[in-house]
Amino acid sequence: MSPDAGGTVASFDLTVNGTRRSVAAGPFTRLTTVLRDELGLTGTKVGCDAGDCGACTVLLDGRQVCACLVPLGQAAGREVITVEGLARDGQLSALQRSFHLHGAAQCGVCTPGMLMAAADLLARVARPTVQQVEDALGGVLCRCTGYRKIVEAVLAVPDLPAEGNAPSEAPAVGQGLARRDGPPKVAGTDRFGADAAPAGALWLRAVRSPHARARFTLGDLQPLYDRWPGLLRVLTAADVPGENAYGIYPHLKDQPVLAAGAVRYRGEAVLALLGDRDTVENVPVEAIPLTWEPLDPVIGTEAATAADAPQLHAESAGNVLIRGFVEKGTPDAAFSGAAAASEGTWRTGFVEHAYIEPEAGYAEPTPDGRLTVYGCTQAPYMDRDEVARVTGLQPEQVRILPSACGGGFGGKLDVAIQPLLAVAAQVTGRPVRGVFSRTESMAATTKRHPSVIRARAAAEADGRLRALDFEGDFNTGAYASWGPTVAGRVPVHASGPYCVPHVRVRSRAIYTNETPAGAFRGFGVPQAAIAHECLMDDLAERLAIDPLEFRHINALRPGDATATGQVLEHSAGLAACLDALRPQWQALRAKAEAFNVTTDGRTRRGVGVGCMWYGCGNTALANPSEMRVVLGRDGRLTLYNGAVDIGQGSATVMLQICADALGLPPAALEQVVGDTDLTPDAGKTSASRQTFVSGKAAQIAGEDLRAQLLRLANAGPEAKLRLADGVVEVDDGGPTRTIELARLSADLEGRGRFDPPTTPLDEKGQGVPYATYGFAAQLAALSVDLDLGTVKLHRIVAAHDLGKAVNPMLVEGQIHGGIAQGIGLALMEEYLPGRTENLHDYLIPSFGDVPEIEIHLVEDAEPLGPFGAKGIGEPALVPTAPAIFGAIRHATGVVVRQAPALPHRLRALLREAGHG
Repeated sequence: MSPDAGGTVASFDLTVNGTRRSVAAGPFTRLTTVLRDELGLTGTKVGCDAGDCGACTVLLDGRQVCACLVPLGQAAGREVITVEGLARDGQLSALQRSFHLHGAAQCGVCTPGMLMAAADLLARVARPTVQQVEDALGGVLCRCTGYRKIVEAVLAVPDLPAEGNAPSEAPAVGQGLARRDGPPKVAGTDRFGADAAPAGALWLRAVRSPHARARFTLGDLQPLYDRWPGLLRVLTAADVPGENAYGIYPHLKDQPVLAAGAVRYRGEAVLALLGDRDTVENVPVEAIPLTWEPLDPVIGTEAATAADAPQLHAESAGNVLIRGFVEKGTPDAAFSGAAAASEGTWRTGFVEHAYIEPEAGYAEPTPDGRLTVYGCTQAPYMDRDEVARVTGLQPEQVRILPSACGGGFGGKLDVAIQPLLAVAAQVTGRPVRGVFSRTESMAATTKRHPSVIRARAAAEADGRLRALDFEGDFNTGAYASWGPTVAGRVPVHASGPYCVPHVRVRSRAIYTNETPAGAFRGFGVPQAAIAHECLMDDLAERLAIDPLEFRHINALRPGDATATGQVLEHSAGLAACLDALRPQWQALRAKAEAFNVTTDGRTRRGVGVGCMWYGCGNTALANPSEMRVVLGRDGRLTLYNGAVDIGQGSATVMLQICADALGLPPAALEQVVGDTDLTPDAGKTSASRQTFVSGKAAQIAGEDLRAQLLRLANAGPEAKLRLADGVVEVDDGGPTRTIELARLSADLEGRGRFDPPTTPLDEKGQGVPYATYGFAAQLAALSVDLDLGTVKLHRIVAAHDLGKAVNPMLVEGQIHGGIAQGIGLALMEEYLPGRTENLHDYLIPSFGDVPEIEIHLVEDAEPLGPFGAKGIGEPALVPTAPAIFGAIRHATGVVVRQAPALPHRLRALLREAGHG
């Protein structure tokens, strides 16, 4: 612990979770540091070190505080309770059990802070109101849940039964089972990237560029070593033992581990300092002999595609990384003679993932010449291949061991800290750990692609869509990342979930000198939806057709052809989603219009609707997943599941699916998740694919093992299985047969593989890009302050066709969380490099920003999916912003064409519309 950081070391006594503890440290040492590093209480999380996120909330003499803001000297002589202190005699408290049973913990990194804030409230108010819960927990941010399940959990504590419900004998699929990985999340014992490291690990700190575009030189490092003896090594690009380049696509390895003489964005890593933590963290940037030659940066896609723009990558003329294209029919001719047409330009900005857990982990060489990398990730096998590339190892020599992942949303698909750790460990031969600060995480990692969209659409007099023409430029930043995926996915989805006979969509991913843009819950589809849903409202207004009914007329249905010519055969439930919303739509619209007529104030109310569709999995590419389930001779039944759970619940859903396929209860199965040495490759956790693709593989694996057991017992397909004490009992109506597992010659293993059937797209983008699609419609009810340009959300109603809800409670949590992120996209969130690199300048929705949410689950079964299921991750977010913008339009008449609709922007639109 650094004396420089904490002051002169002294001994301080404090009571922690009922035990008197003495700590030798400086009086200004953060309480978080004492709890985590000195006392090993890693349940207290660090998300910002600035009091913004609340993940470090503990009780100090019974009242909640942010431990990162409390110096040790202030805590001396006082009582501290952390999340580890809530349980008694190894039993979770009623509050912890309520969080678990209500699905209030998703990724779990904010959960300890939420629990401590709730404990403070419940100690003072036995039966709090919703408002009291929101006020008391309002200082803790959550990026996953949308807060509603957390409120439900706190309200339920006073009446929570002493014991949970007995396990049901009904099929597991369709039950809202509590998360399998939930207990450690609410107990504070789940291990995230910053919570574990080998003894003696070196500390890594990246030195990053302060310029968006520059050349640099590095001077003599010896004075640095002489001044700071604890500094073991300064790594440069020349030290990378493998290829100093990584990336998502095999042909696009364009991002260096450490920049070699030139940088392309502010925040790019140029050096890595290695040594003991105190030294490495306290070396001032000014002492490092870097000489910079700043160059004029290329900011924005318009500047990047200008005739005089410098070429940022040698392989990309005009700075265009890639183009996407879809064309069906004769769109130019189709606009002629249409009864109604509309066109416009829409803009969106960078959006930060803002997961509460910054990137963290460690890398450790092993005696057999291999390398283990531990940390937060969404794609273990992709990480393995990129680590092998930059270290010069073979993929089989690398083991990725995922930690608990404190939120991802696409941002942890790209490797960020892993190449740095791996290179450092490989070069030094020692374990190396690192943790990004909040500012570093926000400055250096990928964002949602900013977009500039120009589009037009036309319809017949009866409301049927006739044509859509769409051009979208997407700012992929300094490096490719997932730019090709965005440019490829957007053309498929840009016409919306509607039957449009004539379509042309062109897209470009464009290099700039800005933060790399990558995957963020939707791969460009949310940006496209803002444009196509605004066009739907335009056309409905011109034709005097109700906006919901206009969408219902045009909804894709089984038998319809999409923009790529794919004929949907099953599971196209948009019309049913709109049917589910119609009663609330009519009632809320009427209520808002009555309010606007009768009020003479400066507030107007409105209700809007937004629709979406989303292809599950990769676009027109192979998308396989593999699973295996092993019944050992020792009686242990284990699912080896490579699908990383980043909070969405896949670790529970896979068990439910596999258990039903096998014919045993989920409680019978153990699970290994994501370890590349032990689990097959289940693909990345993204693109709303895991339930559909990996779930199907889990179903096939379970069916395979079941078939083996039935063959051994010579039993029929309807037989019931029971597993206990190393014996499988098989009952098919006759005498019960038994299989004594210890007497088998080998373990039994069921394997499953599923790759959704798709076809490549031709030169006009025609083909089958996805095997199935999720559909949804949401409505938003809100009020607008005409003077301030502020928006108050009152209610969201969401209807989602997800095929089959494998776990309805987890599905609801995903929808809540997606809606919360959609609210941020619509009204709050805009990342500005160098200006909003923390969680007090970059605002994400908190308790008070997320209104009541009503959910309708439409189960239009997908025959290819496991028990009919599709995906829900991205669909939950996509329609929210369009619904909000439609509601603003209904309330005020103004059309929002730039996201987010910050108060100053909306106020300017209101003034232009005469509301001044």
